[in-house]
Amino acid sequence: ADAIATRRPDVQLVMIAGPSSSGKTTFSKRLGVQLQVLGLRPVTIEMDNFFVERDQTPRDEHGDFDFESIEAIDLDLFNDVLVKLLDGEEALVPIFDFKTGCKRPKEEWVPHRMAQDQILIIEGIHGLNDRLTQGVLSHRKYKIYISALTQLCIDDHNRIFTSDSRLIRRIVRDRNFRGYGAAETIKRWPSVRKGELKNIFPFQERADVMFNSALVYEPGVLKSVCERALLEVNPDDEAFVEAYRLLRFLRLVMPISKQHVPPNSILREFIGHSSF
Repeated sequence: ADAIATRRPDVQLVMIAGPSSSGKTTFSKRLGVQLQVLGLRPVTIEMDNFFVERDQTPRDEHGDFDFESIEAIDLDLFNDVLVKLLDGEEALVPIFDFKTGCKRPKEEWVPHRMAQDQILIIEGIHGLNDRLTQGVLSHRKYKIYISALTQLCIDDHNRIFTSDSRLIRRIVRDRNFRGYGAAETIKRWPSVRKGELKNIFPFQERADVMFNSALVYEPGVLKSVCERALLEVNPDDEAFVEAYRLLRFLRLVMPISKQHVPPNSILREFIGHSSF
């Protein structure tokens, strides 16, 4: 937040990107709070409202809609709105109807205008890809990459994979808030990772700053919920081998009560009762 404030008034747009379960939502909200402390008023717009019409949405190799592709975003409209907002002009922000797969009529679009003390924060998987904001000059943007880069090791010869830490976070979040069991989360994980390798990791070096959201105590906090979810995976399920591998790791971890986790912690995004 201090780095952004020192680059004002040039910086008007903050882009936040990172792989799944990095804590992007909590991070963006905490950043917004700190920017307010520094006298700036953060505003947001939802990327989901800028999807192209359903019949223009690209498909993957299996013929399914690829909503994670940057081609699924109406880049011309998005950049037109961005430039107008950053120039202090009024811009109409579309409303996308996911039931019809189309934007609502233009008469229903929402007018937005930014004041001089406001700063725009956008969170999305393509945040570091310059194509997303090609109409905005580089000095007006501040790009942040966030991921859970754990520094813990099991012993001198075995490290804890960063992707495992994020998968455990996702299993806990899906169980708590999305109604998915561990088996379903595990089976979706390869597709999630494929999207990250294509849309996020190639652009991470373009970030102005990298933020590590990993916490040394998080395996202990996530252990109890994640273990219960993993134990529910049927031995006949194709996800069982991966579930068993994660269980073996978690058995090495001492449990920590979630009561010790502050309400504004990034971990609360996954275990619940966040102050945000």
